[in-house]
Amino acid sequence: MKFSFSCKQIIILSFLFLFFIDLHAQEKKVAPTSQSLYAEIAKMDSILFAEFNAKHFEAFKNLFTEDLEWFQDNDGLVPYQKVFENFGNAFGNENRLTRELVKGSLEVHPLKNYGAIEIGTHQFRHIENGKEEIGTFKFLMIWQNKDGAWKISRVVSYDH
Repeated sequence: MKFSFSCKQIIILSFLFLFFIDLHAQEKKVAPTSQSLYAEIAKMDSILFAEFNAKHFEAFKNLFTEDLEWFQDNDGLVPYQKVFENFGNAFGNENRLTRELVKGSLEVHPLKNYGAIEIGTHQFRHIENGKEEIGTFKFLMIWQNKDGAWKISRVVSYDH
């Protein structure tokens, strides 16, 4: 079997070959997640939702930055005041709303010169009409580390 290529075909093949070699050679430039960062964000998630489950409104609210942006798939961008008005109402409700992180769903990624990205799935449980209701949802939170204090500055809540 004999192949013959034109000069134009050789140039195109050479370009494609070099392009794919370069693409393959590129490395991730983001630092991998350290065990200590993963443990720190897992701990902060646990603290955040211990306050949530105990309905400690002020302690819960203090784990968010004042420039918080909260995005929800069903509501779009929810303003700061509305976010905490909603939580205040939920904390005052007697439906025993609780949150639990789904085991094995937690991802943590470093965010250079800022903090970390937390991604996961969680379940919310509450009693409605005498029956336990369970909702499973996905989330992404941006944690800011400022002077050693971790606070959430952005939330994306989706898959409702």
